[in-house]
Amino acid sequence: MKKHTKAASSCGSCAGLVEQILMNTVGGAADVKPKSEKAICGCSDLNHGQVRQAIREHHLLSVAEAMQFMAWSTPNGCSTCRPALNYYLISTWPGEAKDDPQSRFINERAHANIQKDGTFSVVPRMFGGVTNAAELRRIADVADKYQVPLVKVTGGQRIDLLGIRKEDLPAVWKDLDMPDGHAYGKSIRTVKTCVGQEFCRFGTQNSTQLGIDLEKALFGMYSPHKVKLAVSACPRNCAESGIKDVGIIGVDSGWELYIGGNGGIKTEAGEFFVKVKTEGDVAEYSFAFLQLYREEAFYLERTVHYMQRVGLDYIKKIVLGDPLRRKELHQRLMFSLSFEGDGWKKQIADQALKKEYETIRLQTIEPA
Repeated sequence: MKKHTKAASSCGSCAGLVEQILMNTVGGAADVKPKSEKAICGCSDLNHGQVRQAIREHHLLSVAEAMQFMAWSTPNGCSTCRPALNYYLISTWPGEAKDDPQSRFINERAHANIQKDGTFSVVPRMFGGVTNAAELRRIADVADKYQVPLVKVTGGQRIDLLGIRKEDLPAVWKDLDMPDGHAYGKSIRTVKTCVGQEFCRFGTQNSTQLGIDLEKALFGMYSPHKVKLAVSACPRNCAESGIKDVGIIGVDSGWELYIGGNGGIKTEAGEFFVKVKTEGDVAEYSFAFLQLYREEAFYLERTVHYMQRVGLDYIKKIVLGDPLRRKELHQRLMFSLSFEGDGWKKQIADQALKKEYETIRLQTIEPA
């Protein structure tokens, strides 16, 4: 069905419906299994858990090495298994496994979101949704210089420049001189904030500063799927913390943490996780959960689906009930992030990549 209709071959949100159609049509002959038992793709009989286990136990460090060791039936893999293998490798062996650009989707290779007309969307990062006049002037100058068709404020409290040609991307990033927003990747997206007690008469905590601190600490984090955080200064929840992967709500005595929220196709409210007193506690507990998710979730599995698969009690047992393991998870995330950086700066500094953009531009010129 994926091959002939493309259904369930992209975001996966309709996979359950496709499975129901199969079962209603062909009954017991339908090859319908939970994702934990399904093969990673048609290139292998191994499921996601078995692949991760092999990478960890046998210290596999490259996509080619992993495919060879696990006897992949297709020598170069496919668009389903290559991104998954690449993520499993770099998340299991940070600093050792080398990221394979050819195993990433076009959005991640280009460090921008491809649009329906082939142009790209560029979203500079605004930590915690906070900006200043200098950044806004640069954004306006870029919009004028490159004749950007649409400048859009996003739901993640940032500004999106839509309709940029691929060959213009390096120059746009250089002119913006702002951090990569990672709006394109399976990664940390945004940390949404309200204005907090610094300005709001209802705010009980400094949500803006905590949001900025969390987003800067998580900058560059890749994950099985996109991850969004939000920090609200009071239970009025203006930052929509209840539908984020990690939602943080300020109360008079500290902070409440919620996990597994999702504002996507099927809205999921986050589950109450723990109440903590300090900003340091917020980081330790939420980062430990995120690292557990990074280490155990299947590729393209959102936090809510990971939580539903393993159970909230299991996550609480590890993160809340085992202080030593919680600190180890936190430390492993920080270690992994120490190897990450600003994707846009890497692209600008890499002359080979800039030359590739120029080549693409020449190849797309129509003959006279």
